[in-house]
Amino acid sequence: MDEELLPFKNVLDTLLDDSQDIPHRYLTEFSDIEPSSLKSLQDTWPRIELSRKLLLLEQLNTLANEDTLVSFDDVGRAFLVDDEPQVRVRAMRLLVECEDVRLVPKYIDMLTQDKDVAVRAEAASMLGIYVQLGEFEDIPAEVHHQIEDALLEVLNGEDEASVRRRALEALGFSSRLEVPVLIESAFNRQDPVWKASAIFAMGRSIDDKRWEDHVLHMIVSEDRRIRLAAVQASGELALDLARPLLLNLLEDEFDDAIAGAAIWSLSQIGGEDVRLYLQNLLDKVEEGDETAYLEEALDNLAFTEDKAIFDLLALDADELDELDLED
Repeated sequence: MDEELLPFKNVLDTLLDDSQDIPHRYLTEFSDIEPSSLKSLQDTWPRIELSRKLLLLEQLNTLANEDTLVSFDDVGRAFLVDDEPQVRVRAMRLLVECEDVRLVPKYIDMLTQDKDVAVRAEAASMLGIYVQLGEFEDIPAEVHHQIEDALLEVLNGEDEASVRRRALEALGFSSRLEVPVLIESAFNRQDPVWKASAIFAMGRSIDDKRWEDHVLHMIVSEDRRIRLAAVQASGELALDLARPLLLNLLEDEFDDAIAGAAIWSLSQIGGEDVRLYLQNLLDKVEEGDETAYLEEALDNLAFTEDKAIFDLLALDADELDELDLED
């Protein structure tokens, strides 16, 4: 047997044995996987239990979120066509950092044709990545508009609400004239889930002037889903007026997800009081995940502050140029 393939055979044997944990060191074998190893994985895949497949894909996704040096794009692509909907969903999640425009037709097909609701909803989310790329002109305009048209058709159609809400969230990145009206309409619904999706889309819009009041009022919502979406959106929109609201929220918020979102949003908004607050939090916590998260937030705050200085210097340079022109 080829000695080079032996280590990956050990990985496959472990996947076939439900009694074993999947060692962390085996997960890196799937990063930038060799074509021969990928083929071996695909050949072995039908014999692996579904629960085992899902465990592997979940662990790969977790590792991808923790380590920016790994890439499981080839594994994700390989299982987009898997018979199991849960596998297709998790395969897409492995591709969240992939910007290959060749995936767009597959995602549109999954959005409009897949029989599984969760798959269609996930495909809508994945297309949001390309809507944003289109706004930066990083993909062809024709492809950008094709994606927006597909999402708009789904949003205005009769699919399950979860799919249509994901389509709205994906369209949050879009500058199409009809999108703000659709976001406003969703926000005005009585259904808190639709309202949360609308706020999520607001955060993606970078239109802080239009949505500031909506987001600020919802930071103190009693509904957890709405409050979380508003806290996140306040950071994405860098709303200065949200700073005291978020600081106050952190004093009484018992929901870890919302508290974590508030910390990150504060790092996106910035301010000297934010640095002091986050540093005080860091001094009080013990070593662990919370420490790492606060350190990451402080790093992001430094980036926010540096960007603010750069923007200010750029503005001053423009003003000097105008003075030179007047002279």
